[in-house]
Amino acid sequence: MTYKLVRIDGKEDNITKKVFIDFDSAYDFLEKVYKDICCSDADYGDMNYYDIVDNKSPKGNDKE
Repeated sequence: MTYKLVRIDGKEDNITKKVFIDFDSAYDFLEKVYKDICCSDADYGDMNYYDIVDNKSPKGNDKE
């Protein structure tokens, strides 16, 4: 089973085009993307939020 990231707002970007071989790989990728964000200086209103879904789920299968 493979996994992908979907944006909470339903839009697509370069991150949503990536496919991961397992859940942990997708999680690790998101962790690297957000690692430099500090709670005190982050503008959370400008951030994109993602869900990790498998490609067979209805939410993750819309492009396949």
